[in-house]
Amino acid sequence: MGYSLGIDFGTSGARAIAIDAQNQPISEARQGYGKQPLTHPGTWRETLMALLASLPLPVRAETKAIAVNGTSATVLLCDSQGSPVREALLYDDSCGKVFIEKIRRIAPEGNPALSVTSALAKLLWWCDGDWDARPADGVYFMHQADWLGWLLHGQLGISDYHNALKLGYDVGALRYPAWLADLSIAGLLPQVVAPGDAIAPIMPTISQQFQFPSNCQVCAGTTDSIAAFLASGAQTPGDGVTSLGSTLVIKLLSETRVDDSRYGIYSHRLGDLWLVGGASNSGGAVLHHFFSDYELAELSAQISCDQPSALDYYPLLKPGERFPINDPLLPPRLSPRPDDAVQFLHGLLEGISRIEALGYHRLIERGATVLQRVCTAGGGSHSVPWQTIRQRILGVPVTVAQYPEAAYGTALLARGHTIPEPPAGINL
Repeated sequence: MGYSLGIDFGTSGARAIAIDAQNQPISEARQGYGKQPLTHPGTWRETLMALLASLPLPVRAETKAIAVNGTSATVLLCDSQGSPVREALLYDDSCGKVFIEKIRRIAPEGNPALSVTSALAKLLWWCDGDWDARPADGVYFMHQADWLGWLLHGQLGISDYHNALKLGYDVGALRYPAWLADLSIAGLLPQVVAPGDAIAPIMPTISQQFQFPSNCQVCAGTTDSIAAFLASGAQTPGDGVTSLGSTLVIKLLSETRVDDSRYGIYSHRLGDLWLVGGASNSGGAVLHHFFSDYELAELSAQISCDQPSALDYYPLLKPGERFPINDPLLPPRLSPRPDDAVQFLHGLLEGISRIEALGYHRLIERGATVLQRVCTAGGGSHSVPWQTIRQRILGVPVTVAQYPEAAYGTALLARGHTIPEPPAGINL
């Protein structure tokens, strides 16, 4: 038999999906983060353990491989025992903006590390902007997925090249570039392996607690948005995947690599192709700030989706944007606000859709393969009115992923699939 387990740590909660040898889901579990701050890694640990415990025992007993994804550029420092020495910095934390010019002086133009929210900017912030800071013995810089994986396999200081991209890792040459490796600060950088590579068997304590097989392999992970891409089944250059979660993330499968930090564009390696994309701070979190799930469903059903909204919004909860406009000071544009809630929601949905369209336009104008279709993942993928609005604005077919959960893509990764592959029996 033998199952593969994918675990997704997104912005709104954690999910687990186990698949069989035919790539079919056989068990799913969800776990919220509760009221504890996400900057406390203890919250991640509690969530992970609760998630594992909620899986049926027969599934755990037959699980042969596990992989974990986390939000890109969510990072922490920990000691030689894996205990955090500082609060984690989340994916959208721009504390490193004060040091971005220092990175610009040594990093090549367009490098993904040239972002105020990049993993490298956060590392430099922790080191008080000192490239020559000598790391204390036994201190490790880790991404969220790295640390969660460590909880299962016990090996500190190992990352994957999807998560390491915004740390400055060269995914073309598969090594740290000289401009980074020659710095004293490089002593904190993790060892980087390929996403999906087996790292170590599950720790005996975890195996015994949850009754996983002792030979269950814990594999290197990925980011949540790449996991969503893998889950979508997109395979052909020109296929785009939009993840509509708390934030808006787009990926376009391209024959050409594109990196341009001016617009927050970066490319992940995927076999012999490239995943070109970016992540906006706009998205579902803005919608949920103003409306409940019930209100979103009720009001969106009343929108005339074929008619453009008269409102010109750039929906953000606070100043600062990463992509397709890379401006840490960009203000939200949410006025005028009509008294009619349907009109207001219409304006918000169109505003986020225009950000998505501008994002794909940015990728293509910089040299990525022309967009042919868009597959949608994440919570927002369930909204038919929003899909209708997006298709009108994007001008290409918009569909919903057969498996819209990023945990499914991570389960595929645990099974050894690094190239998008559709589930058995699914025709795309």
